[in-house]
Amino acid sequence: MIVTQIPTIAPAKTNSDKQVIEINNLRKGFDQQEVLKNVSLQLFNGENLVVLGKSGSGKSVLIKCIVRLLNPDDGTIDVFGENVSSLNRDGLGELRKKIGFLFQSGALYDSMTVKQNLEFPLRRIKKDLTQKEIDEKINEVLENVGLSEALDKMPSQLSGGMRKRISLARTIVVDPMIMLYDEPTTGLDPVTSDEISSLINEVQKKYKTSSIIITHDIECARATANRVIMLHDGEVYQEGKLEEFEKSADALIKSFFK
Repeated sequence: MIVTQIPTIAPAKTNSDKQVIEINNLRKGFDQQEVLKNVSLQLFNGENLVVLGKSGSGKSVLIKCIVRLLNPDDGTIDVFGENVSSLNRDGLGELRKKIGFLFQSGALYDSMTVKQNLEFPLRRIKKDLTQKEIDEKINEVLENVGLSEALDKMPSQLSGGMRKRISLARTIVVDPMIMLYDEPTTGLDPVTSDEISSLINEVQKKYKTSSIIITHDIECARATANRVIMLHDGEVYQEGKLEEFEKSADALIKSFFK
C-alpha cells in the first residue's frame, strides 16, 4: 500500500462578491415527496461553500440539479450567468466542461488503469492536446493528490481513500472552474478524511476553484468551509460563517456541532 502524508491545509480566504452560481426558489420532488422546497443560495467566486444536512435533506439532489443530472420542478439555476434549464444539449455540454463533479462513489472505470481513467476526460474535453501534454497533465494531477506511483494500477488495487484521491485527480485534470463534491469523506477513516479535506483546500488554492461541498461530516466542514448552509427538511435552515454555527444556541444546529 502507498501511504502519503498530506499536510493540513486551511481553506483559502475569499473576498469576492461575484456570484458564479445563483439558485432561486428551487423545488424538486419525486412522486408525492417534495425533496427541495423553495431553496435559494449563491456560490461566490473562489469560495468553499459547505452544505450541511442529515441524510434525506436534499443535499445531493441540489447539486445534481445544478448540472441538470436532475431537472428541477420549479425555480431557476444560473451558472456563470446562464440559466441551466434553458440550455440546449450543446450548451449544457459546454457548461459541464467547466464543472467538476466528485461523486460519492468515486465512479472510476474498473476496467481502466489509473492513467486510462485520467486520459479519458482529457481526450473528450481537451481534444487539441498532444500525447506529451496529456502525460504531463496526468503526472501533474497525480503528484497533486500524492499518488504518482499509482499511474499503472487498476482501481481494484487501490484502497478507498486512494480511489477517492484518483477520482479527485480525474475531476481536476480538465481544469474545472467549479467543483461539486458529493459527500467526499463518506466511508473513509478519520485520517484519510482529513487528507481529502486538505486536498479540497489545495484544489481551491491551486486551481482557483469555487466549490460546493455536500457533507454531513462536521470535521470536513470545519476543515474546508468559507461559508456554511444547513438544509433541513428540504429547506435552507441557516446560513453563515462556521463560527456562527459553532456558537449557535439552536437545538438542531447544536445537534450537528457537538
